[in-house]
Amino acid sequence: MKASQKFALDHTPIWSKASCTTGGNHRSDYIGARALLGGLPKVEWLLGDRGYDADWFRDALKDKGIRACIPGRKQRKTQVKYDKRRYKRRNRIEIMFGRLKDWRRVATRYDRCPKVFLSAIALAAVVIYWL
Repeated sequence: MKASQKFALDHTPIWSKASCTTGGNHRSDYIGARALLGGLPKVEWLLGDRGYDADWFRDALKDKGIRACIPGRKQRKTQVKYDKRRYKRRNRIEIMFGRLKDWRRVATRYDRCPKVFLSAIALAAVVIYWL
């Protein structure tokens, strides 16, 4: 993976509004993604799990110039091609977010101000990196 490549994930701080829009126990991830689609940053790839598999979502990403790395659902009649190698690397990012959530201040989002919250994330990331 090149250092110059940029990625957007389903768990990035930019998508933190998803907790407000995807409430409920049995909703699919792409329902909340519809509300957040307009606020996506300019990235080359979007890595997501099977919950984001929808034709309209893939088309919307393509219109924005974003390549989707989302495996198709098992019930899908026509299988969708995706970069399996890139998708397997997604776990590194999942692990990193899991480590950030070990910090209570970050996991419960004590800070209301976005700048202070991102500063807490940066501080936690630096400490995690050096430990």
